[in-house]
Amino acid sequence: MNIAHTIFGVFGNATALFLFLAPSITFKRIIKNKSTEQFSGIPYPMTLLNCLLSAWYGLPFVSKDNTLVSTINGTGAVIETVYVLIFLIYAPKKEKAKIFAVFTAVLAVFATVALVSLFALHGNARKLFCGIAATVFSIIMYASPLSIMRLVIKTKSVEYMPFFLSLFVFLCGTSWFIYGLIGRDPFVAIPNGFGCALGTLQLILYFIYCGNKGEKSAEKDEKSLEMKGEEKKQNVVVNGKQQEQQV
Repeated sequence: MNIAHTIFGVFGNATALFLFLAPSITFKRIIKNKSTEQFSGIPYPMTLLNCLLSAWYGLPFVSKDNTLVSTINGTGAVIETVYVLIFLIYAPKKEKAKIFAVFTAVLAVFATVALVSLFALHGNARKLFCGIAATVFSIIMYASPLSIMRLVIKTKSVEYMPFFLSLFVFLCGTSWFIYGLIGRDPFVAIPNGFGCALGTLQLILYFIYCGNKGEKSAEKDEKSLEMKGEEKKQNVVVNGKQQEQQV
């Protein structure tokens, strides 16, 4: 029982680390271009809050046998903090102020939860309070791809939903869901069961639309063909005029 619990926890750590590192490609682009362009900075402080609350929940004085929850979420908190700082450096003034406000609110919420649980609550009350807080923000984090899934259905294209990202959402949610079931911890099982379900839906959508270019891509192809056709006509006309002039 304990061996299986540890195995799924270690596997969950590996898949979660991949998810945390996935945006690094975006941030390489931001650093290279010295601009955040049209990228949204909101997901990063929100994911940071989830990591902080989950890492706090996994500490031994809050919940037992959840050290692996703390290790990966502590690592995730460091990674997400780096993302937020990079975003603050390269974002426009208006966006920078918004992200800084959200970042400050995230730290305030975490500090409140940590201090209340540490000094005002004990035993099961502490675990319940921290567990509910971590569960709510874990579900919010997993629900963030819903807008992308809607876009996939609308455009009939998986251009903005990479396969491996969807796969690791599924693997991460599944491994931590089983980890929570084995450890009989609803605050780990419930949000990750939600993540497992969403990951499954993403994979289903991917296999439905992976061979489809999508409406927008098809329109672009048609327009490019039309433009090429027009160019050929213009070339024919120009060449015809040149021949007449030569005659």
